[in-house]
Amino acid sequence: MTGPLTPAPDSRIERLLHEGPAATAFVPVPAGEFILGSHERADEQPLRRVRVRTIEAALVPVTNAEYGHYLQATGHEPPRFWLDPRFNGPECPVVGISWYEAVDYCAWLSILLGRPCRLPTEAEREWAARGGASTRYPWGDEPWTEGVHGLGPAGNDRPHPVGTTPPNGYGIFHMGDNVHEWCRDWYSPTAYGSFEGDPSESPEYTEETVRRASRGGSWRHHVKVSRVAARSSLGPDRQYNDYGFRVYAEPLERRP
Repeated sequence: MTGPLTPAPDSRIERLLHEGPAATAFVPVPAGEFILGSHERADEQPLRRVRVRTIEAALVPVTNAEYGHYLQATGHEPPRFWLDPRFNGPECPVVGISWYEAVDYCAWLSILLGRPCRLPTEAEREWAARGGASTRYPWGDEPWTEGVHGLGPAGNDRPHPVGTTPPNGYGIFHMGDNVHEWCRDWYSPTAYGSFEGDPSESPEYTEETVRRASRGGSWRHHVKVSRVAARSSLGPDRQYNDYGFRVYAEPLERRP
């Protein structure tokens, strides 16, 4: 793939940036069965057949514009890089968010929207990132040859605005680029070996370790586009400038 073309403006993103978290747009991710992991790294093995339930993923990672509404509503302390002009563009993903802060935002948004919101499990995040494909990346088996280094200043020394690279097959933006996104699981390099069943039903690694799992690409890395199976992790209290998050929600029809 020669490089990411800038997609046409999405009215849902424009509304989100203008109206804030109340306009959070969720994209249905169907239930399905797939092979979790890959042969490319030891912590992505053993490969496991898993089944995940239907879930809905936010169209884009939480932006500074959205997080600003949250700060005003709650009086929460701003994140670490809030005043840095490289990281505080309203249309860019909020960064410097710890795992705990991401969980707190999800709880607040649940009340605002009147529906349960949360971080995804690693299995849910990988399934959503695949976008219905079984390839190394959502679009195929080759990375962006221009996109790895061709995002311009925004994307080489800072995150880039949401909606500026193409969505995956489910219509979700930035599942392999921009910022790392927190997941619900604790991280273990041997997590997949502990999942039971064939397929394993909605697996989640819940044994406490020192890191929480994360997924997705990072503007800060030399290779800026992540494989769908690639894992990452960080201590849950850490606040890095390439770490943000995305909100997931239970489908409305599954609510009590």
